[in-house]
Amino acid sequence: MILTIDVNLHYQMLEPTDLLLQIEAADLPDQRVLSTNIELSPSAHFSRVAAENDVGERIWLRPEGDFISTYRAKIDVQRQGADLATLPAVPLHLLPADAVRYLLPSRYCPTDEFEAFVTSEFDDTTGGARIMAIADWISRKMHYAPGSSTGQTTAVDSFVQLRGVCRDFAHVLITLARASAIPARFVSAYSPDVSPQDFHALTEVYLEGGWHLVDPTAMAKPESTVRIGVGADAADVAFMTSFAPMQCVAQSVRVSV
Repeated sequence: MILTIDVNLHYQMLEPTDLLLQIEAADLPDQRVLSTNIELSPSAHFSRVAAENDVGERIWLRPEGDFISTYRAKIDVQRQGADLATLPAVPLHLLPADAVRYLLPSRYCPTDEFEAFVTSEFDDTTGGARIMAIADWISRKMHYAPGSSTGQTTAVDSFVQLRGVCRDFAHVLITLARASAIPARFVSAYSPDVSPQDFHALTEVYLEGGWHLVDPTAMAKPESTVRIGVGADAADVAFMTSFAPMQCVAQSVRVSV
């Protein structure tokens, strides 16, 4: 499946600002970048650095005043969704090194606070079947509510309030998966099925066969998802991290097949 991505960002920097940008699709075996172009204005000096787990890249720059970025790309996604319910968990002592850190608590995902809950709620499931049971629980219990969370909202807040946006749904799934001793990580992505169109957040879990995409909002399908980056939680893969105050003037994301 070939997807076309069109992103426009316009922000006002209130002072010269160090900015870390991560909006480009990662070039990976299951999603090949056919064409790509990114324009940054003002065209100040910038540098590229590897992102988490070498999935994608970040761009360092230091704009002042109006910052405008346009990104265009065509991506060939060659990925089929697996039947997660049939996949067993990988014994912990056999996990690869890059999966181990995703068992541990992180800024937005305090895993240790949910171990009793997953034992009582999902005790009759294991592996991929547990992940599907958790995703189903989130779908039934949580309400998708734009504007209901902030950059400080954790999985605990979302679990208690039972509402949030894609990042909050992903944080809850990650937290409950890790509490079940299944590695889980945050994924920033593009998908044509997300409504309204925007940068999207979902989850990858490590089961037999490797990393598998799961979207607890049920909007993005694995076969039409383009990964931008991965990390322990949203703090690792924000599309834009500013180290000084800034204001959004306009922002648009369009993904089409």
